[in-house]
Amino acid sequence: MVLCSIASGLSFGHEAKGVIGTLCFFRFWLGFGVGGDYPLSATIMSEYANKKTRGTFIAAVFVMQGFGILFGTIVTIVVSSAFRNAFPTPPFYVDAATSIGPEADYVWRIIVMFGTIPAVLTYYWRMKMPETARYTALITRNTKQATADMSRVLNKDITEEEEKAQLQVASGDTWGLFSRQFMSRHGLHLLATTSTWFLLDVAFYSQNLFQKDIFTKVGWIPPARTMSTLEELYRIARAQALIALCGAVPGYWFTVAFIDIIGRFWIQLMGFAMMTIFMLAIAVPYDYLVKPGHHTGFVVLYGLTFFYANFGPNSTTFIVPAEIFPARLRSTCHGVSAAAGKAGAIIGAFGFLYASQDQKKPDKGYSPGIGMRNALFVLAGTNFLGLLFSLLVPESKGRSLEEISKENYDDDTVAPAGV
Repeated sequence: MVLCSIASGLSFGHEAKGVIGTLCFFRFWLGFGVGGDYPLSATIMSEYANKKTRGTFIAAVFVMQGFGILFGTIVTIVVSSAFRNAFPTPPFYVDAATSIGPEADYVWRIIVMFGTIPAVLTYYWRMKMPETARYTALITRNTKQATADMSRVLNKDITEEEEKAQLQVASGDTWGLFSRQFMSRHGLHLLATTSTWFLLDVAFYSQNLFQKDIFTKVGWIPPARTMSTLEELYRIARAQALIALCGAVPGYWFTVAFIDIIGRFWIQLMGFAMMTIFMLAIAVPYDYLVKPGHHTGFVVLYGLTFFYANFGPNSTTFIVPAEIFPARLRSTCHGVSAAAGKAGAIIGAFGFLYASQDQKKPDKGYSPGIGMRNALFVLAGTNFLGLLFSLLVPESKGRSLEEISKENYDDDTVAPAGV
């Protein structure tokens, strides 16, 4: 991640297409690294935490995404403001070529390379972190090493009865992801985690994509043609920071506070329901809300969709896959679920960009779409589908990982009630 963040900022090429191609190459491998970190972060915290506060601790890990979003907007504000003041350029409508300015090429590179800082700060401790005790005991079958690792992480002596440990190891399942046993026990669970993460990211990343258009519609930023490139970047980042600070970040912390009280299932169900309601509340009176004098209501409703996305499925889709699958396949299933989410993000980002185009006057280079209002109705429907698929998600609050995943029970063994 460190190397690819730096390489992304140093993307080269004689033409714009060459720079974009190089950037896409390094962002792909950056995504490969982040895709590995997603399941590892969730699984490590899940397997070290106790069942009473496990949700809170995993949610606290995910809260850092909110701070990352906020940090990214702050970096953008600072860098764009510094270059804007040092190298003033005219608005686009005055001189299109000059409004971009050669200095803008440095701005995006600096912002992208700032992403190396968090990765560098955590690199040493991540390298020193051992495998979780569950993985070492159940999968590699080394109970002594598992005990030693747990003692080191918790900073206290831990002793365990060898016979009890060996019994736990023997009960660890050995079937794979595509086996009949997995499909019968966890097939619906995997469908639930992949589908809900997919549908969430279709809506969530679509909302992020059209923020610029929303800010223009409600008058937070002037039309693009009246600004230079750096001025537009500064104003968009400032508006995004406000949305993150007032809507997104509080939503993450509400999840931390209530995940082990309300439960994963109900928070996810509530989140999708409220996202559906608020998206409809924007779409139905859309033409009225974008008129001068009604912008406050638009911004409040828009901010609430982000609040309930984060105090809802954006957090729980990260938490649940780290709890409901057996130790052998926990990270794999979390990774598959996250990959489904990113597929949804791609569809949402590109699909909404084209679908939201005006039916009569699309932006230059785009074909007519269904319009912004109809696109918002589609997103509301997407959120509702997420609500329906959430009914397949099991509740894991207050239960041990072994109890949830049934990995200590054979197919012929009757599991305790509620499993």
